[in-house]
Amino acid sequence: MTMVKNKINRRKFLELFSTATASTAALLTGCKQKPNEQQLIEDEYKTQIEPPTDKMTYRINPNTNDKVSLLGYGMMRLPTTDGKAGRESRAPLDQEAINHLVDYAIEHGVNYFDTSPAYCQGRSEAATGIALHRHPRESYFIATKMSNFAPATFPHDESVRLFQNSLKNLQVDYLDYYLLHGIGMGGGMEVFNARFIDNGILDYLLEQRKAGKIRNLGFSYHGDIKVFDFLLENHDKYHWDFVQIEMNYLDWRHAHEINERNTNAEYLYGELLKRNIPAVIMEPLLGGRLSNIPQYIVAEMKQRNPERSAASWAFRYVGSKPNVLTALSGMTYMEHLKDNLLSYCPLKPLTDEEENFLYDIARKLVGLQTIPCNDCKYCMPCPYGLDIPGIFVYYNKCKNEGTLPQDTEDKEYAKLRRNYLLGMDRSIPKLRQANHCVGCKQCEPHCPQNIRIPDEMQKIDAQIETLKQEMLK
Repeated sequence: MTMVKNKINRRKFLELFSTATASTAALLTGCKQKPNEQQLIEDEYKTQIEPPTDKMTYRINPNTNDKVSLLGYGMMRLPTTDGKAGRESRAPLDQEAINHLVDYAIEHGVNYFDTSPAYCQGRSEAATGIALHRHPRESYFIATKMSNFAPATFPHDESVRLFQNSLKNLQVDYLDYYLLHGIGMGGGMEVFNARFIDNGILDYLLEQRKAGKIRNLGFSYHGDIKVFDFLLENHDKYHWDFVQIEMNYLDWRHAHEINERNTNAEYLYGELLKRNIPAVIMEPLLGGRLSNIPQYIVAEMKQRNPERSAASWAFRYVGSKPNVLTALSGMTYMEHLKDNLLSYCPLKPLTDEEENFLYDIARKLVGLQTIPCNDCKYCMPCPYGLDIPGIFVYYNKCKNEGTLPQDTEDKEYAKLRRNYLLGMDRSIPKLRQANHCVGCKQCEPHCPQNIRIPDEMQKIDAQIETLKQEMLK
């Protein structure tokens, strides 16, 4: 289907990509690897697959008739000069790399770019503005947010300043899509009222929409369903042009089962569909978890379609829902961008049978009982130095791979125990591990997944302490 250099087909690419993923996993567990082997695999991949430039699937926003690319570029994981993502590194953002990614995305039909004053430790908007300003204004849609999370930004003048800074940083006179950021993420209606109602900022944003400074006004939802329901019950008053929700084939029916404080996407999407409010989708891969699922599940996917990655199944799932305007993906590297483009250039909608297949996989994933961390790092920095997402990512990785030491009767138990403890020390510095959590709960209100973080840290710490004591016997 796609022309490739060196006569390597997509099936071969996926084998290489799987090898790359395995190599990364090996690093996390302390296995040795040849220098630059991972980079060589990624560089080879970059020359192997080229998505078509004229096959992007688009959706029409019924409120403004915007023709929006089904793949949206999430600007929260922009590359830095040290090769990491901007949300986890203080190194300068790599503007040249960002420009190249944005140019490539636009060349291949992407026209929706989603950012926030909070992304990449406050640096995303400016970098996004630099990259996009080099293109005709009518060739892209910019989405950004009222990210007034800190109490110091609640006052009217401070929130207005955030809005005006967004225009300045993005180098634009108007914003195509503007969101109340993270409603329901912490504090319920009380915090929502403090951020948007009591200070008059929602009225101000409605005025900005009327004046043309905002073309589409919406909100992104995290957590407290009472806030979501309140805003939709008042749709006739606010006339939401779109709403951003977390949706994927796992969260469709199991979000509440995984964490009772979350809401199933089936309900969220259904409420928007009833009101004909377009849905913008975040976390189609659950922070990458649905692209790094257990290998025995990947094998089931490969049996059906050897040329499809695990990530492509997740993207096809959300894209197959007709009320989805665009699906956001935070793409740090070119290989991520290319693979996601191949899912939507063009979209091949799921059949009913394929959709049910994914729901079967979702039930299996729920049974793994991992911690629902998306590695978004909203909980960071921890005042006591913990690497909260790093601890959860390592735990989930071992859980998914079946290397978590649990059954003392297992003949491999001693080996699993040793590898787990060594891997934890290699992945997370000792001073940043779970035993240093004091239970202050400063992180909890910031978690979009509503994880009871101190409780989970206590469980992991107790498990590790038990494993260490067993080694001393």
